[in-house]
Amino acid sequence: MTSKREPISRRERPAKPALSRQGIVDTAVRVMRSDGLEKVTMRRLAQELDTGPASLYVYVTNTAELHAAVLDALLGEVHLPALDTGSNWRGQLVAVLTSYTHLLAAHPQLARSALVARPSGEHYLGLVERVLLLLSRGGASQGQAAWGVDSLLQYATATAAEHAAQERDPRSEDDWDALTRAVHDVDEAAHPMIKAHLPELRAGTEDARLAWGFDVVINGITQTPLPGTEG
Repeated sequence: MTSKREPISRRERPAKPALSRQGIVDTAVRVMRSDGLEKVTMRRLAQELDTGPASLYVYVTNTAELHAAVLDALLGEVHLPALDTGSNWRGQLVAVLTSYTHLLAAHPQLARSALVARPSGEHYLGLVERVLLLLSRGGASQGQAAWGVDSLLQYATATAAEHAAQERDPRSEDDWDALTRAVHDVDEAAHPMIKAHLPELRAGTEDARLAWGFDVVINGITQTPLPGTEG
């Protein structure tokens, strides 16, 4: 005779972990790494966390805030080397910014989102803190450093977004080759400056050009006074 199956008490079932902002962000990062940022939606996270979407809005206001939090979480991977007490402030600054650029470029959708995202977590604050410190060590005034950090991060973010978009687009290499041919085959009479600046117009590796671009922005920051402070 088959014995009747005993029902399982709800109290004996493992309890779901309590919701928290950190748990939601950790889940969002996991989904982004596996399926891409476009899958990081409130509905998808609710499914992953076995809850309703409305419950998530207690901790995260909207998708934009969620993406900013994901960005901040990933910024923990930016390499912030031990501070060198010597004079190599510029090399350290370029290294930090290059690490930031490469991190974003490795996540194409996040790179584009970072153009408008406004992270405010500890990792973003740590990045800003380091950039301000190194600019100050390079002789930038308080105002120059404060305004300059925006210019440096904007340049890095835009560069990462551009490169990330190119890597995802299968036509980008063909477009690049077509542009290179067009530049090299340009009519000197119609475009004498383009012809005069070859081959430098297409010379250099991506990292070399990136580092040079950072140097240009850094030089501008340290050498350009803020409006109203000239004298």
